Amino acid sequence: MKKLHGNIRGLKANQLRKLEKLYRRRIPPQYPITTDLVREISHLSKDIRRQVGLLINRSGKIDYVIIGDRQGIVIPDISHYRIAPGRLRGLRCVHTTFTVDGLSQDDLTDLALLRLDLMAAVTLAEGLEPKMVHMGHLLPVDRKGEGFEILPPQNPFDLDIGCLELIRSLESEMGHLKKAQAADGTERALLISVTTRSRAEAEDSLEELKELAGSCGIQVLGTVLQQRRKVDPRFLLGTGRLRNLIIETLQKGVTLLIFDRELTPAQIRSITDLIDLKVIDRTQLILDIFAQRAQTREGKLQVELAQLRYLLPRLVTKNTAMSRLTGGIGGRGPGETKLEINRRRVRKRIGRLEAALTDVSHHRNRQRARRDKRRLPIVSIIGYTNAGKSTLLNTLTHSRVLAEERMFATLDPSSRRLRFPRDIEVIVTDTVGFIRDLPRDLISAFRATLEELTHADLLVHVIDIHNPRYEDQIESVETILNDLDLQHIPQIRVLNKIDLIDPEEAAALARRLDGVLISAKTPRTLTGLVTRVARTIEAGRSSSSWADRDASLTRHRVA
Repeated sequence: MKKLHGNIRGLKANQLRKLEKLYRRRIPPQYPITTDLVREISHLSKDIRRQVGLLINRSGKIDYVIIGDRQGIVIPDISHYRIAPGRLRGLRCVHTTFTVDGLSQDDLTDLALLRLDLMAAVTLAEGLEPKMVHMGHLLPVDRKGEGFEILPPQNPFDLDIGCLELIRSLESEMGHLKKAQAADGTERALLISVTTRSRAEAEDSLEELKELAGSCGIQVLGTVLQQRRKVDPRFLLGTGRLRNLIIETLQKGVTLLIFDRELTPAQIRSITDLIDLKVIDRTQLILDIFAQRAQTREGKLQVELAQLRYLLPRLVTKNTAMSRLTGGIGGRGPGETKLEINRRRVRKRIGRLEAALTDVSHHRNRQRARRDKRRLPIVSIIGYTNAGKSTLLNTLTHSRVLAEERMFATLDPSSRRLRFPRDIEVIVTDTVGFIRDLPRDLISAFRATLEELTHADLLVHVIDIHNPRYEDQIESVETILNDLDLQHIPQIRVLNKIDLIDPEEAAALARRLDGVLISAKTPRTLTGLVTRVARTIEAGRSSSSWADRDASLTRHRVA
């Protein structure tokens, strides 16, 4: 006999036996529950003064008998009933209720969160007989703005609603919708922001997340923004909003949820326990973009290292496969679990990658030493991602570095020589783009690349003044420069994309930001920038401050 679930404390032996006998009952496919069974659970509920619930599978067998209290029932863990894309759980819930005339908010929440086939509540009359049966189910397409349909109350003596045919038709519609949406193989994402910041800041951040998703080749189907005084430490979203979110993902054919913040391992587990979709955060999205863009061996090593460092604390699983013991015969103790083995392998791989990147750093130092012998000044182009750094490098040096109108289009740094009119020769370096809240793992993994900035004689900060968030982008870049201890290096602000804004507005910005106006695609607009860079290099050569700076940098590197 299967066990009873829930609140069985204080029940008599004969009451427990009657409840256990419910497992023997079978329900025909066309009925959500039979009239006899409705009457039986109503009598039992009145007898024990508690709600009684049943979870019934599609073959008509009762898999769970649940005992609650007068206010409700708690559905046990049913995660072993896996949900395929475009499918429901394969279980329907029927329970008695004392106080609610119809389906309660908790019923609808459970219906959505657990993606049940059907939810039914049996209201009790004054006597022993049941009063009415209230039922509801999810909708493949939102027809009424609620995401679910509440059926008219049914007489407990007339429950032939073609239950199995109804469920299969719902799943068939969901399946057709899923197939149509997945035909091109593109990930379809919902962007989610849960924040305590102002709405304007959150919307700007979501807009940037949308650009990142587009850069990764992800189709964005919608955004969700919830402002809260305090973010829920487990789910981030409130329960009601999470319920609506699950319905929305089901109806829109969403395959991916992207959160606009870094999720903890516990939060990822909690959310994926409720939503059978891929869940990633902003950091993982950026790492995925970097993985797509890396071309050189160095770049691939750096990205893999960042990904593994991000993965290690999140190396958990929802099922029990990882907890199976792998100790052999004759071993002492149970041996290592699969999870421990995987963690050990990741740590070993991280160690090998760090050693390989140390070799890369030594190689860069040798290259740098050869450049220092020639005494060639280094000009590093920095800036927010998609500000136009690679385009500027191409125009200045007549190069063909990949430059596209998307975030992190180029990842691997590029260096080119440039000769100024006064026979001044410099090396111009294009660096990886910066972004707000640049992931710590990326900064650490790209240490060898970012070290190049510490040897720069001049930083050219490219700013996209056509972007409405350019002031926040300037602040983000300067924050990263301070974190890398690079604020002492001379810097020129370059205001890019002047062809896209009003000339008077551009002139006012140049005065306010002390910047040089350019359009990186138009060579004739770069005259002022070239002149200013040449003057800064000449001034640096003639002053003793640069020699002092080089000495301080040497001490900093040794330390």
